[in-house]
Amino acid sequence: MTETLVQGIIDALGGSVGKEVIVFLISMIPILELRGALLVAGPLLGVPVATAIPLSIIGNIIPVPFILLLITPIFGWMKGTKLFKPMVDKLEAKAMSKSDKIEKYEFWGLVLFVGIPLPGTGAWTGALIASLLGIKFKKAFPAVVLGILMATVIMWFISYVLLGSVQVIG
Repeated sequence: MTETLVQGIIDALGGSVGKEVIVFLISMIPILELRGALLVAGPLLGVPVATAIPLSIIGNIIPVPFILLLITPIFGWMKGTKLFKPMVDKLEAKAMSKSDKIEKYEFWGLVLFVGIPLPGTGAWTGALIASLLGIKFKKAFPAVVLGILMATVIMWFISYVLLGSVQVIG
């Protein structure tokens, strides 16, 4: 599914915007985020690492304050409607099913949740969980940013060192 989504974005935008814009936009999309952006930037698009990393970090950070500050009131409003209540309940349940370590360790749990690139983790989900747990912005935002930086190092290594060397060898 992720590969199809990425390819769809590249196909849709490839002719109209530069590779850098594609990397930036992918880093802002839930599920893909910085992880997907760096995987696309290096091996697929050939965007230099010095360009891809800042674009991916900034793009991944941009949605975080909005999620931390606004998602709870937005979800509250949506739960008051018959149309959106089931979707919000499902999103909350899915996010909270991953919240045990964040709830237990708060700051460092959130850093690790966002920073270790596993399916279902990342800045979007981490910020959502932090918001649903009532973790204050002052604590949650730096934790998510630190997690994004941690994910950057891991994904740089995977995208530009491991996969980059495979391309050069292959």
